[in-house]
Amino acid sequence: MAEAAGDAGLAPAAAQEGAELAAVIGATVPTGFEQTAAEEVQEKLGSASRISRDRGKIYFEVPARSLPQVHRLRSVDNLFVVVQEFKDYQFKENKEDALKDLEDLVKKLPWADPLKVWELNNSLKKKKTKRKKHGVQSPASREKLNDGGEERGADQSNSNDQEDCAQNPVAVEPADGQDTENPQAVTSRNGVEEEEDNEQSDVKVEVQASSESGTKASDGQTGEGEAKVLKFRVTCNRAGDKHSFTSNEAARDFGGAVQEHFQWKADMTNFDVEVLLNIHNNEVVVGIALTEESLHRRNITHFGPTTLRSTLAYGMLRLCDPQPTDIIVDPMCGTGAIPIEGAAEWPYCYHIAGDNSPQAVKRAANNICSLLRKNETKDSNALGVPLDIIQWDICNLPLRTGSVDIVVTDMPFGKRIGSKKKNWDLYPACLMEMGRICTPGTGRAVLLTQDKKCFAKALSRVGHIWRRAQTVWVNVGGLHAAVYLLRRTWERAEERRSFW
Repeated sequence: MAEAAGDAGLAPAAAQEGAELAAVIGATVPTGFEQTAAEEVQEKLGSASRISRDRGKIYFEVPARSLPQVHRLRSVDNLFVVVQEFKDYQFKENKEDALKDLEDLVKKLPWADPLKVWELNNSLKKKKTKRKKHGVQSPASREKLNDGGEERGADQSNSNDQEDCAQNPVAVEPADGQDTENPQAVTSRNGVEEEEDNEQSDVKVEVQASSESGTKASDGQTGEGEAKVLKFRVTCNRAGDKHSFTSNEAARDFGGAVQEHFQWKADMTNFDVEVLLNIHNNEVVVGIALTEESLHRRNITHFGPTTLRSTLAYGMLRLCDPQPTDIIVDPMCGTGAIPIEGAAEWPYCYHIAGDNSPQAVKRAANNICSLLRKNETKDSNALGVPLDIIQWDICNLPLRTGSVDIVVTDMPFGKRIGSKKKNWDLYPACLMEMGRICTPGTGRAVLLTQDKKCFAKALSRVGHIWRRAQTVWVNVGGLHAAVYLLRRTWERAEERRSFW
């Protein structure tokens, strides 16, 4: 990356030619599925990823021209371009000294190339906006709409991952609704929880920037007549208990230095640039956001009480390695996040979704209709999606024995839907029925649940038809959950059986 040299960091991209512009991209991903995201990046972009010690993040380098493909990744929530990373930053013990160091850091950072990448990303977003025929909103107005908690990450009212999900598990959400992936509690492989001090803050620095000395961005950022002064905000995510300052203080002081350096104007909601300051123990990463809202919102328009993130749905589907012509069933589909993601990414499989709730089936059907409309907008000759939705009873599925290749579902946690007591009867009955419809020997199931004790007991009762192959520990709506990959044995599943 180029050395930062005062305001030279904002030279227009056209002014510097020669070597191809490259970018180190940071991506937030569902915790537990970092390796899945790294594999997708390698497969689709040909880039090796580094998984951060700070769970829920990966980093990879790509040519800037690959940004459109980066935005099409299915496993990432939010994207940012890395300005600089410090793997072992030594914070002073005294609060004032530590904050002064962060202020002084701003002048030393290599802003030039990351800001060019940001400008290029903006130009891509503008092209996309122009292609829309109507209903176009400016990023600023969209920020206002989303300010109530729907901006980035999880919607507080109805679009979070699952169950008790007023707040994203891996996010600390301040008043303005900003959501960034940063573990609040880390679950190790054996399920032991390690609490971390984690906080996040967006701070508007109350200093007036002078318009006439405002730094110019690119030609695309100019207004009528004279150059537009960029508006910005700083978002700080801090995890660790060894810091003498809060995230609020770090964002305030770092933001003040950014404003002084670039002469940008601070604005919490109608900002052009979002500067990210991620602090995880002694690891510090400074970045510039490339997404305005989380990419996990791509498929769902009608939300239910326990809507699953599309990015988590992708990770679950990828875990079972779908092959062309596979029949994939989600017997408890809710709003349809899993089958819709499956139909979009694995169109050569056939996807069947069902739920016992008529409201859930209606929401899922509406989400499928939205996907069809979206596909027709892209291609008027689109043939539809290989997906059907049915209302049914999970314990009595209208499917032939041994006719299904894969079952993928988000099981009731027993919190918002159902109860822990009901799960003791439901789980073994579900596993038995899933075993009946799955092909012996080759069938597999990927199941998400937070009720791990009940699931383990149910699995032990149906061990003759299901074998546990892998467990991925995930954080869903603040709850420590598990994704289980099960493989179907060759043994025949009984039609009915008493479990307890």
